[in-house]
Amino acid sequence: MTDRRGLLIILSSPSGAGKSTLSRRLLAWDETLGFSVSATTRAPREGEVDGVDYHFLREEEFKRQVAAGEMLEHAHVFGNFYGSPQGPVQAAIDAGRDVLFDIDWQGAQQIRNSALGGHTLSIFLLPPSIRELHRRLQERGKDAPEVIARRMQKSWDEISHWDSYDFVLVNDDLDTSEARLRTIIEATRLRRTQQPWLNDHVRRLQTEFEETL
Repeated sequence: MTDRRGLLIILSSPSGAGKSTLSRRLLAWDETLGFSVSATTRAPREGEVDGVDYHFLREEEFKRQVAAGEMLEHAHVFGNFYGSPQGPVQAAIDAGRDVLFDIDWQGAQQIRNSALGGHTLSIFLLPPSIRELHRRLQERGKDAPEVIARRMQKSWDEISHWDSYDFVLVNDDLDTSEARLRTIIEATRLRRTQQPWLNDHVRRLQTEFEETL
């Protein structure tokens, strides 16, 4: 039995609110923290490696895995399917390793409602302002203006679900947000449900107590 059970750490935000940057910082902070590699039906972008950046699947195979219950969560976003394979996540948390998810509110809801929902920690990142969110998307230089417009339209739908998360942070400073995320994770690792050895320990205490009477 491991000292503790792993957490499913869900980090969500609208595009441009700092989710990807903070995810990278968390992975650098704790090398035992793993990243859930999503499956997708979209084509690989330049430099992306199958099994590292994403599991790139044909749509037929993706739908087969969903039907077989092999996806912990899945969604249709901007014309493509995305999902989190359940097998690697289950193995990691059983071994006491945390898994980080960079997913939207729909995926977060599916995971919370799954058989592993009792071991989730969900955190939502808010931008300091909509104007700042738009500026960040423009300065990334990754997307065409029409794509940025779609992301901005979708941002309020994401933000409107902020109150379904365990913790909510306004990401107006990356260093401050990272420090707060570390504190939240370290505290949640001590949650009673994450420490499977506690039941045996309390039983031993009970036996010891009865023997002293």
